[in-house]
Amino acid sequence: MSRALVSLGSNIEREKHLPAAVQAMRQHPQLSVIETSCIFESAAVGGDYPAFFNAVVVVETDLDPGSLKTSLRGIEAGLGRVRTDDKNAPRSIDLDVVLYDDLNDPQLGIPDPDLSEYSYVAIPAAEVAGDWVVPGRNKSVAEIAEQPLPPTLRKVPMAEQNLDLSPEDAFEEYGPSDETFNPRFEALVREQLEILGEDPDREGIQRTPFRVAKSMAFLTGGYTQSLKEVVNNAIFESPDSEMVMLKDIEFYSMCEHHMLPFFGRAHVAYIPDGRVIGVSKLARIVDVYARRMQIQERLCNQVAEALMECLEPMGVGVVMEAAHLCMLMRGVQKQNSEMVTSSLLGSFRTDARTRGEFMNLVGHGLR
Repeated sequence: MSRALVSLGSNIEREKHLPAAVQAMRQHPQLSVIETSCIFESAAVGGDYPAFFNAVVVVETDLDPGSLKTSLRGIEAGLGRVRTDDKNAPRSIDLDVVLYDDLNDPQLGIPDPDLSEYSYVAIPAAEVAGDWVVPGRNKSVAEIAEQPLPPTLRKVPMAEQNLDLSPEDAFEEYGPSDETFNPRFEALVREQLEILGEDPDREGIQRTPFRVAKSMAFLTGGYTQSLKEVVNNAIFESPDSEMVMLKDIEFYSMCEHHMLPFFGRAHVAYIPDGRVIGVSKLARIVDVYARRMQIQERLCNQVAEALMECLEPMGVGVVMEAAHLCMLMRGVQKQNSEMVTSSLLGSFRTDARTRGEFMNLVGHGLR
């Protein structure tokens, strides 16, 4: 797999198109978004045009550089990018390969000359890849970003922009009446409402297809996330070898049989073997696999296997307890039932004392 830096810029509906481009890259079967920079605002270059939102992402890919550029052009086209003779004209989205491993190919434009000429590429790039050495320059990205480069750049505060490029990006349910999110999905929801005997044009549910499309994108956001992206190198050397446990991790998932929610708590533990992981990453790993169509048995195993894969500890233990609306709201309608699953790997499976310690700690949290 190769690593690349991709720069993003938008000055047409920029709040919409910047995160949409990142989402499209996450959904691409041959791209994994590893890290995203903050969003920066810059004045347009070469004309009296609206200001840009800019960002840079790190991706892993098995595409060669030319194919990667072609794929990014396809994403641009899907987001309404129209190229004209005016290279500075406003655009819905601009996606450029800034760096690709240690490739130095002027014909392909890699490294992107804009990295050394404009702050809106250099500064976001330094946030996510400051230690990368730029081929042909013998300077790191951070060193280039320290130079005075035009135009003046402003980091956009989260409170001001109400926008994030992270996978768990919050969404606003109520927008302009003609706004669309996923037209195909919305059309299917509208048809479903008609089949149920509803009038999809009545005031109370006129925006329901839009809201359902956005909420389902959030609830199934795990499909567009990778383990590497979520862990984001938050693994650290440590001599500790005692059990590490995070209890009562709330999670919400969707039953793949009825598309109804199941939700509950996860208890995740591991025994380090020279390395530990940032504690918040345990919760994020649970969410990556919970935000998909799931069965609880598989979800429990996937969380345990993911932690084994990224951390290589001596062992992992996961217990999940959840209520399933497909049993509470319909079917047998057993209101007080909870399902408990466990997944034990490594020393948690082979060592009875480790297993006993884990189950004892979990037991204090079980209702």
